[in-house]
Amino acid sequence: MKVLVINCGSSSLKYQLIDMDTETLLAKGLCERIGIDGKLKHEAAGKDKFISEAPLKDHNDAIQAVLNALVDPEHGVIKDMKEIDAVGHRVAHGGDHFNKSVLVTPEVKDYITKYIELAPLHNPANLSGIEVCEKLMPGVPQVAVFDTAFHQTMPEKAYLYAIPYKYYEQYKVRKYGFHGTSHKYVSQECAKMMDIPIENTKIITCHLGNGGSVTAVQGGISIDTSMGFTPLDGIAMGTRSGSIDAAAVLFLMRKENLSVDEMDRILNKESGVYGISGVSSDFRDIEEAESEGNKRAALALETFAYRVAKTIGEYVATMNGVDAIVFTAGLGENSGSTRQLICNYLGYLGIELDSYKNSLRGQAVEITTKQSRVQVYVIPTNEELVIARDTKEIVEAQA
Repeated sequence: MKVLVINCGSSSLKYQLIDMDTETLLAKGLCERIGIDGKLKHEAAGKDKFISEAPLKDHNDAIQAVLNALVDPEHGVIKDMKEIDAVGHRVAHGGDHFNKSVLVTPEVKDYITKYIELAPLHNPANLSGIEVCEKLMPGVPQVAVFDTAFHQTMPEKAYLYAIPYKYYEQYKVRKYGFHGTSHKYVSQECAKMMDIPIENTKIITCHLGNGGSVTAVQGGISIDTSMGFTPLDGIAMGTRSGSIDAAAVLFLMRKENLSVDEMDRILNKESGVYGISGVSSDFRDIEEAESEGNKRAALALETFAYRVAKTIGEYVATMNGVDAIVFTAGLGENSGSTRQLICNYLGYLGIELDSYKNSLRGQAVEITTKQSRVQVYVIPTNEELVIARDTKEIVEAQA
């Protein structure tokens, strides 16, 4: 079975074509600047990278360009679109209705539309990707894989906010969590590397990139996670504030005479390590500034590490122990200095890093010594493979 994985953003589209009989990546790529001018970067296994700068006025054009690239005699990997057996779509928000991936139906699309108000930047693009694929590939099964689904195992005590209960009943204001496919994948891979049934594990997964979240995975299921009603909550991130006293937000709005939209922009686009450092939202830029003696850059990095370590400690208490901690995503996989800063706070767990292994980048590896009481791993995430696996399972179950 060949599965096409589609991840639509508002002006971008990432894709992979995977042969699920062997879980072999056949091709991958990225459409950028959709609606502006357009660029397609396409990589097929064993072939040179292909770049096209043809206009992409909308997602219909982008997905058509992807399909054209996949069947192209020179750059493609399949002879005909009919070789694509199913399409798996990343969908940002499934509310509390979806606790697993599902075959797309008109009802499912109605729910994705309903939750646009909870994910206004992502769900419209995700829905557009589904509808374009339905149009261009009639009869091919479409599967929705929700970022929020993995976290729907959280108990009420973890996902409810201490506000009047009527707001949960009326508007479903609660913690949802995100990065679910990533947390699911790396926790499963960690259990394999430890050679322990996942049902017997307590794992804390740290998805650290420009956006970041930490999850307590007990027995293979999410029991708590740092992102909340939106991806703004939790640890400090590239440009997002993370957790903040709501009264501080109200105070600033009154002092600065800020509208709701203006405050939303500040918290989501002007805060986090960018807000503290004043340098950049890119951790590489901040690390460079720190090496040049920039004190605010150093403070931003230390604040970030402190917030992550504090959340890890919270989840150790939540699970009454921990067997392993996993770092993943761009920063988590590639920055040994960030991992070191975080683990400096975790001496009480008996963590002892191996400096050489911690210097490695982008490899699946344990980075603790044999003496370490808790194991720490770096595991590159593969959200696309999770989407493809779920898609294959659902489509085969329908056969």
